[in-house]
Amino acid sequence: MKEIIIATKNEGKAKEFKTLFARYNIKAVSLLDLSEELPDIEETGSTFEENAALKSEGIAEILNIPVIADDSGLVVDALDGRPGIFSARYAGEPKDDKKNLEKVLDELEDVPKEDRSARFVCVLAVTIPGEQTIFKKGFCEGTIAYVEKGSHGFGYDPIFIPKGYNQTMAELGPEEKNKISHRKNAMIQLEDWIQNQR
Repeated sequence: MKEIIIATKNEGKAKEFKTLFARYNIKAVSLLDLSEELPDIEETGSTFEENAALKSEGIAEILNIPVIADDSGLVVDALDGRPGIFSARYAGEPKDDKKNLEKVLDELEDVPKEDRSARFVCVLAVTIPGEQTIFKKGFCEGTIAYVEKGSHGFGYDPIFIPKGYNQTMAELGPEEKNKISHRKNAMIQLEDWIQNQR
């Protein structure tokens, strides 16, 4: 594998993947780097795996080169796994991080501390044309706070307290967060896989 497309228009995410693949002399190109505009692929799946695969397989089919796509979100046990795959738009359109986390806090209003377990999930789908799509998953376990705190991070970070910490993800500095994040854990799985491909 000499080149791989990163199915994202998020510069931060693209940079993370580029750094990882560069170590293995694999050129990673994000959707931002392409000269042609690709059609948006609708995420109609009912799991993180299905949505990540829809993106990676759809783009691999158009460009005929390896593609990696991710889908991630927050899973809250007391909410039967919600917001889950709907994490980005939990409070409806347009996408609004603040409204999303307020909705989760409202729904958990009467839930005691010991029942507020949750995790961030990141699923990476890697599609190599002509081969079966493979999945690498990362998790970050924790609990949901009662109030939002912290100004680092985005999404649900201000209400998520990672296991082993007393602060929310948004109170941790970016370096600390990146050590324990679900994406980091998925990247570790991905790196193991790349090493085994050599």
